[in-house]
Amino acid sequence: MQVATLTRYPVKSMLGQEVERAVVGATGLESDRWRALIDPTTGYVATAKQPRHWRRLLQYTAAVQDDRVVVTTPDGETIDSEDPRLVDVLSADLGRAVEVSAARPAGSSVERPDPEEVLARGVDADLEAPTLEISQGNEGDTFVDHSPVHLVTTATLEHLGMEALRYRPNLVIASDGEPFAENGWVGREVQVGEVVLRVVLPTPRCSVPTLEHGDLPRAPKAITPLMKENRVEVEGFGVLPCAGAYAQVVRGGTISLGDTVTVS
Repeated sequence: MQVATLTRYPVKSMLGQEVERAVVGATGLESDRWRALIDPTTGYVATAKQPRHWRRLLQYTAAVQDDRVVVTTPDGETIDSEDPRLVDVLSADLGRAVEVSAARPAGSSVERPDPEEVLARGVDADLEAPTLEISQGNEGDTFVDHSPVHLVTTATLEHLGMEALRYRPNLVIASDGEPFAENGWVGREVQVGEVVLRVVLPTPRCSVPTLEHGDLPRAPKAITPLMKENRVEVEGFGVLPCAGAYAQVVRGGTISLGDTVTVS
């Protein structure tokens, strides 16, 4: 197996930035989930997992330029994340006040309505939205959903017939093996070039893959096969539709496109 794509997402729930190589440390890819929007009214982290409020974020792109995070708006304007005007632009577009945070407050949570209810009742439905504490497998203060690195194989993506960006992985691993092989990697080490990861959980899927991502249209089929074919036990969370896996970093280093991937 080999590394097919490497992507970091400097602002949570915005589109990300593909790179040819990435430095990986204890908190994952450098600059990944480095910033997030916070709803000052509720204190929750803004994420398209709650599509009713935040799906518009998937029309924005975040990238790192000269060690600074810059955001490109749907209209093509580029704004530095530290520019106060960004908050004004986002708040006006989203219809909700937001703040930009550079460090995750302890206990940070998101709203996560059931994806099956979102599919059944629509993205604008006022659904019950249980809260979920993020970054439970992350030692740092970045805004990852659980653990620092998120990976998925091309075999899984090809089986689903969907674009990788809908699932927001850091690593897409080229594999001609079986789809959902990532389920069997839990508890095992994955060496990627000089980096060693330990897979800790299958990745539960919310409604995000079904939403519009930039120019990509809505795609309910991005998760419906998982509900039938790949409901698996996710320790601490229950039996959920999954695709891909979360991993922690055992040994950091640099990952490059084309690096060999082995599972032990």
